[in-house]
Amino acid sequence: MLSAAVTQAATFVYVSNADSREISVLQLDAAAGDLLLVQTVPVSGQVMPMAVSPDRKYLYASLRSQPYTVASFRIDPANGRLTPIGANPLPDSMAYIVTDRSGRYLFAASYGGHKMSVSPIAADGVVQAATQVLPTGQNAHAVLVDASNRNLFVSNLGSDAVMQMRFDPSAGQVSPNTPPNYSGRPKSGPRHLVFHPNGRIVYLLNELDANVDVLAFDAARGTLSPLQTLSSLPAGFTGKPWAADLHVTPDGRFLYTSERTTSTLATFAIDPASSQLKWVAHTPTEKQPRGFNIDPSGRFLVAVGQESHAVTLYAIDPSSGALKPLRNYSLGKNPNWVEIVALP
Repeated sequence: MLSAAVTQAATFVYVSNADSREISVLQLDAAAGDLLLVQTVPVSGQVMPMAVSPDRKYLYASLRSQPYTVASFRIDPANGRLTPIGANPLPDSMAYIVTDRSGRYLFAASYGGHKMSVSPIAADGVVQAATQVLPTGQNAHAVLVDASNRNLFVSNLGSDAVMQMRFDPSAGQVSPNTPPNYSGRPKSGPRHLVFHPNGRIVYLLNELDANVDVLAFDAARGTLSPLQTLSSLPAGFTGKPWAADLHVTPDGRFLYTSERTTSTLATFAIDPASSQLKWVAHTPTEKQPRGFNIDPSGRFLVAVGQESHAVTLYAIDPSSGALKPLRNYSLGKNPNWVEIVALP
């Protein structure tokens, strides 16, 4: 991995390394198909989930060792480097963080604490202490906000449910919707959720059975309903499923999921009319791939392995969605989360 000579209109990859307590900043060189090391940023705790502000000016990182905090960083638009600008308490160890659509609030979900929180974000980009903390079902794992900024969903892995909630952006307050939950299959373990770019479909990855659920989103009611369920496991799998992450290409044509027992990435083609899924391929990847992401151009996927302590850059075939490994580099210890930002 070479040091980067940053140019205009560059793309940057941010990887949290939990056990070495640092964030790796990499430049994605699209022309060369390479990752270039820009910066290694030390943090004061076990850094795991991260989020980027909608205006791409700030990056936020949840520290899951005590004291539980959210660290705020300014992103330099010229070179992607991070500058710490503040840190404030979180009410628990948070498995997931995301801003609202305005960038004025940060939502966080606590797996061990069975709760979620709402924290205001100051004008200078620093996340403040939480102003609302709500109990969830068992093992809250992720938060998804809709385009209107008025509906949000919280996956509850241990309760096999997704909480359906309303958000008041003017007050910064979250409240239960009616009905308050979408119920999943017993022992499915709802983990991560993403919207299709059309805003009408939510894809839900379940950790414990490794199935992907295709859900219809009723924007007026703020509720979910089932359309399709498909396994993300390789054929003949007989072990214990341990699904982790999922992402959709910006053009809405392909969905990818990661599974940690087999250390594979699954590729699905998305039907342009129904948004339902068809399995395409499984690709071996880094060992224990807890996190990955797709760049804003939709041409590249970056995956990290918690046990390989490394990152792989893949090219995405625009016609088939097939993944072609391009580069592999060692990173810090226990890399687990990936954010990718195109600047300026």
